[in-house]
Amino acid sequence: MSIDERILEIRSRAGLTQQEMADRLFVTRQAVSRWERGETVPGIDTLRLIAEAFDVRVDQILELPGDNRCESCGMPLADPSLLGTEADGSPATRYCKWCYEGGGYTAPDITMEEMADVCVSHLAAPGSGFTETEARDYMEGLLPRLKRWSC
Repeated sequence: MSIDERILEIRSRAGLTQQEMADRLFVTRQAVSRWERGETVPGIDTLRLIAEAFDVRVDQILELPGDNRCESCGMPLADPSLLGTEADGSPATRYCKWCYEGGGYTAPDITMEEMADVCVSHLAAPGSGFTETEARDYMEGLLPRLKRWSC
């Protein structure tokens, strides 16, 4: 499900009109309409408001399932070619190939803050739809919940 479909689902499930959703989020009805048509994507601050107002997580709106992402950097692992490897060469189902190879982290001494910097540089790339501030806010909320950093 795409972001536009997810926003429409959230609004419909709440039984709200576009105007009512807009009023809750302090945006215009036209903004909600553009999100639902896939013309624009809400910024990270607005995604946070949507998450709070409608009791969903930002990663659910962005369709980043909690069970299918790298537990080091948060990258979605929808494609098996992105998986890292265990020591025996088998796929590491919880880590991407950039974070985990041969049963260990590719950058074992990287700090969570340094990982955030790496991820932000990718998330805020031109054409991504994220500003650097939005990407940093997102990563600072996501990384502490991942297995590698929650210990």
